[in-house]
Formats: sequence, C-alpha cells, structure tokens
Amino acid sequence: MIEYDKYKKALKNLELQFANYRTLEDSLPGLMREAVEESVIQRFEVCYDCLWKVLKRFLAEYLGIPDLPNSPKPIFRIAAENHILTAGTPSDPLAIERWMDYANARVDTSHDYSGLKAKAALALIQDFIPDAIALYQKMTSQPWK
Repeated sequence: MIEYDKYKKALKNLELQFANYRTLEDSLPGLMREAVEESVIQRFEVCYDCLWKVLKRFLAEYLGIPDLPNSPKPIFRIAAENHILTAGTPSDPLAIERWMDYANARVDTSHDYSGLKAKAALALIQDFIPDAIALYQKMTSQPWK
C-alpha cells in the first residue's frame, strides 16, 4: 500500500505558502519578501521530491512496471508513456514537457545561488500546484481538499 500523506502534506504546505507569497504587500521589506520566496522554493523542492518518489511506487505497485530507475526524469517519462501525467487536461500532449520543466527547476534551485533560477522556479509554481494536485487525484482517486 502506498502512503500518500507526506506528499499531500508537502503539497498543502506549498499551496498555502504560495498563496501567502502572492498576497505579499509591496511595502514589505525586501528581506521579508525574500524569506517568503525562499520558503516557497523550499516547499516546492520538498513537494517535488515527495511527488516523484510516490509516483515511482505507484508505477511499480499499480502498473506493475519492474526495474524502475531511481531518478525523477525517467519516472516522469514512464508516467507520461502510461498516461498518468496531466498538465491542464489528461490528454495534454505537453504534459511531459511541463513535468520536465518542473524537474529542471528543481535541479536549478539546488545549484543556483544568484537567485535568477529561483525566480524562474517561482514563476512555474503556479502551474506546478494544479498539475501536482491532478496527479495526486489520479493516483489516489480522491478529491483534493
């Protein structure tokens, strides 16, 4: 049995902090704004890591795919080949491209200290959240609450 609790909690935390980030007032000191941005990015990293690991278990247990790689990009490609990924709609042909963008953003946030790639990741998060929710719903057959 697959445990989805960590993934769900990570996604909820990301969703809440991203909503907080989007409502920050312009008068907020720069350091405070930066701290919230960093928090959103960290929550994205945690959520992404939980997501691909749960997806790997889902592919193994529910689809019976043996010998899965231990790396996110191949897992997302296999999920796309098996019509598991969504990006907007289940039949979206760009789903794998969007998930590769998320994978690249995750790698970039770990290796860029200039902040440019962090800003790019922040821009992707508004699409990542609904896609991650859709994937959660597909794997669990549960509505998002």
